[in-house]
Amino acid sequence: MALFSYRAIDEDGQFANGKLDAINAIDLELRLKRMGLDLVTFEQLKQGTLMRRRISRRDLITFCFHLEQLIRAGVPIIEALIDLRDTVEGGFRETVASLLEDIEGGKKLSEAMQQHPATFDQVFTSLIRAGEEAGQLPEVLAKLGENLKWQDELASQTKKAMLYPIFVGIVVGLLVFALMVFLVPQLATTLKTLSGGNLPTETKVLIAISDIFRRFWYLILGVPVAAIVTVFVLARTSREFQQKLDALSLRFPIMGPIRTKIVMARFTTFFAMMYQSGIGVLDCIQISEKIVGSPVIENGLKRIGREITEGTGITQAFQNARLFPPLVLRMLRVGESTGALDDALLNVSYFYNRDVKEAIGKLQEMIQPVLTLLLGGIFVAIITTIFNPLYDVISKVKF
Repeated sequence: MALFSYRAIDEDGQFANGKLDAINAIDLELRLKRMGLDLVTFEQLKQGTLMRRRISRRDLITFCFHLEQLIRAGVPIIEALIDLRDTVEGGFRETVASLLEDIEGGKKLSEAMQQHPATFDQVFTSLIRAGEEAGQLPEVLAKLGENLKWQDELASQTKKAMLYPIFVGIVVGLLVFALMVFLVPQLATTLKTLSGGNLPTETKVLIAISDIFRRFWYLILGVPVAAIVTVFVLARTSREFQQKLDALSLRFPIMGPIRTKIVMARFTTFFAMMYQSGIGVLDCIQISEKIVGSPVIENGLKRIGREITEGTGITQAFQNARLFPPLVLRMLRVGESTGALDDALLNVSYFYNRDVKEAIGKLQEMIQPVLTLLLGGIFVAIITTIFNPLYDVISKVKF
């Protein structure tokens, strides 16, 4: 298929712009007709077998809630998708229209979703497939919606916890840089003139640091930026670097335990959802490898899958990985012995979800006063080091 950029007009005379994949111009016009649009102009952008759209998590929540409510009420899935297509906007409308077209062509919902992996990941499509096979599609959609809400809330809390210290850190760094490059040199000249060069040791040290800032300002600004860019590029391209960085982040003070709990909560939540929907243990583990968000845990799950295939028990395989906390291992043992593995993992998920919320809340409460004290301490130290000798000089002047 090819990717087209189009301009179309709806029944009310309103223009709409967007992108849509189609075989050719005629196919593009037909697909827009099904969306209630008349093609005005178009342009082919690129060739490709798949159009990858980035859809927000909130759109997916709306998708799950809408379909779950209508299907549960007995509305056929095609009519439900038509209704959804007419209520959403942007790229998601085109995605829903594509799903509708595939289903009208004889595909199941899960098969149609597989054509849009950037929107519907493997967990999503696997759960939808399990729901279709078990005749429990509304229940699966409800679970997916709740899980997406949890992810959205967790992402929002994490952003709030991280944005403030990053913002304050940048502001503090720029202020200290400005003081060292502009203010301290001017005051240093005045102090040397008034005191005859007899300055306290700490003032001399501050002036020396200021000289370093003035001489090598391009390195002081450039090295951190280059380091961040290098880490970002390596984290996207090098698998070995990803694993080392991930292992370091899991052991990092304060944030390491929180990240570990987030990974455990994500793993146990998705595993329990998939297992509860009738997906086998090995398939649950294999799918979970891609969604835990940790290369270290991903490698561990691969080893666990191999051991279970070779005949090792579930709990023993997880224990051999030496990556999972005692709580997870204990609940796995209970679930394996009672046959209620999904319930045991949901208990673990509930515990970690609550623990993560509390930890992030405490971190948010702690960060602000700590950064305020740090900022105040830096400025007090700089101002005291500069103005103490200036005060001594002025106090010796006789009027």
